[in-house]
Amino acid sequence: MTHPTEPLPFDETIKKIRGVLDAKKLPSPVLGIVCGSGLSTLVNKLSDTVQIPYSQLPGFGQSTVAGQQSALAFGLMGHKYPVVAMLGRFHPYEGHKPAVVTYGIRTMKRLGVKHVIITNAAGSLVPDIPVGTIVVIQDHFALPALTGMNPTFGPLISPEYPRFYPLGDAYSVRLRKLAFLAAHQLQLHRDALAEGTYAWVSGPSYETPAEGRFLRNAGAHVVGMSTIPEVIAAREEGLEVMVLSLVTNMVVIPEKYRSIRDEVEAELAGRPLALPPIEVASHDEVLVASKQKTEVMGNLVTKIVELVQEQAVNETNALQN
Repeated sequence: MTHPTEPLPFDETIKKIRGVLDAKKLPSPVLGIVCGSGLSTLVNKLSDTVQIPYSQLPGFGQSTVAGQQSALAFGLMGHKYPVVAMLGRFHPYEGHKPAVVTYGIRTMKRLGVKHVIITNAAGSLVPDIPVGTIVVIQDHFALPALTGMNPTFGPLISPEYPRFYPLGDAYSVRLRKLAFLAAHQLQLHRDALAEGTYAWVSGPSYETPAEGRFLRNAGAHVVGMSTIPEVIAAREEGLEVMVLSLVTNMVVIPEKYRSIRDEVEAELAGRPLALPPIEVASHDEVLVASKQKTEVMGNLVTKIVELVQEQAVNETNALQN
């Protein structure tokens, strides 16, 4: 992969953002949200919203994926908690360099963000996690990162960062608990949420049946083409991370393959076989499923933000007493 040869323009980006926030009298965000495919309507849960197109921010790219916008949205969520949401993310398969893919997360850190909720649309690899389930990610494995596309390759973003750092605690236990507490308070059915491991693949092609079977046998529950570069960058930046994957399609993993030999022999013998339909995934079904569950996802994220805020207030009060 290519690495930046010049310092990333964080100072310019932050100056531009702070100028807009100051003009609108909005506080700096404390919590960040990354909106995946079809989930940019989470911005509707914000009040006093201000959007800044990525095109106006140095260092940002442009999202080219259907169902994603290209803007940072600032506003208040829950009990007036200041947040920033990425309406659209960047993927290596779009041609973006790792520095661009992770730039939004690193910008959030420099704005004062402490926690980040990353959402995505994902395919389910297991039958007991059907379409519509929100999976609270507890672990991941990243084939691109393991085989040569780790987003932290190259010079360190800051000399203060460690060259090697652990990811065994990448997914905050505290935030994951708040996700299930939020679901309880919203009276969501127990099956609305699940826990699982996310497999990151580079995409943009969907998995073949053999690849899906490999990922499932390796221990993954859902698979997607994003998120993990952001998680890795967020942990390098010292942010508390939670990932919510909305299952929008089932990965096609047939129990057995069609035998073309049997079909040909049957035709030659004059007894044609009934042919099963060939199932394939599509981005259209991802967007449809996202639209159907966007309100549930929005309510869940809002409630989680409220609980994060309540805990922060309680911790502040405890220190003052």
